[in-house]
Amino acid sequence: MEKYMSIKFTGIPDEGADLLSGQLALHRELGWDSMEIRSVEGKNICEMPEEDFNRIYEVLNEENIQVVGFASSIANWARPITGDFSLDTQDLLRAAPRMRRMHTPYLRIMSYTQGERNPEQWADESISRVKELSRMAEGEGIVLVHENCDGWASSEPERLERLLESVQSPALKVVFDMGNPLSHGHPEEKVWDFLKACGDRIAHVHIKDCYMNDAGEAVHCLPGEGQCHVQPIVRHLVANQNYSGYVSIEPHMVFQFHEGMDDSADGDVRKAHNYLEYGKKTMELFSSREFL
Repeated sequence: MEKYMSIKFTGIPDEGADLLSGQLALHRELGWDSMEIRSVEGKNICEMPEEDFNRIYEVLNEENIQVVGFASSIANWARPITGDFSLDTQDLLRAAPRMRRMHTPYLRIMSYTQGERNPEQWADESISRVKELSRMAEGEGIVLVHENCDGWASSEPERLERLLESVQSPALKVVFDMGNPLSHGHPEEKVWDFLKACGDRIAHVHIKDCYMNDAGEAVHCLPGEGQCHVQPIVRHLVANQNYSGYVSIEPHMVFQFHEGMDDSADGDVRKAHNYLEYGKKTMELFSSREFL
């Protein structure tokens, strides 16, 4: 049972609030003293001007909030392999000193959508770019965590394993999201194939769950209520890999970052309510007798 007590809870709070004050309020209500930052006021933490970052740093430092990761745009769904690689290298070089200042260990990346490349080119160029990013990260003293989301290495478990084996860098690990395989069109059981492909390189975990409706569409839901094996996967990581890191909620039920902001009158209220409900459900899920 002591193993399971090592799990720590956090989240990506832009799914609950846009303003930093709102994000902090949500985490305080949940009793969490950390967060994984993606965006504040619509600006990514790795891309925002220095004055904006300094303001955020001062507030988080005063509030004693640990930032456990930056969720960057590097190699993500909006950056195909045919895109300008300097956007990614600039983001990394801008993020690294900010991470050191905040004592933040992980920088989330992906591995490029296909663009106008054939499969072989897509593979070779994705691996080459991630190798270079990992080399840069080693020099900067930070760790990249590849999320099994959009991109070449997330399209099949064998590709994820190939990327990790090809790069072979201590600066490249994995953030595992059990909700992504199903929501990206893979059969339910394939989540375990993606998990196996990671080996012992999982450094961070995203909590997400969904199920397939009658129309064959993925519907995001509260953790433990879908088909993504949320409890068994975390139990497996703790029991078999001595995982003692964070589980970070990314609900996707009311707000999904890549789909833009919700401008409806009650959008902010619904986001905040769902984020709190999701966080409480996650804590309940991993403290239940069934989980332990």
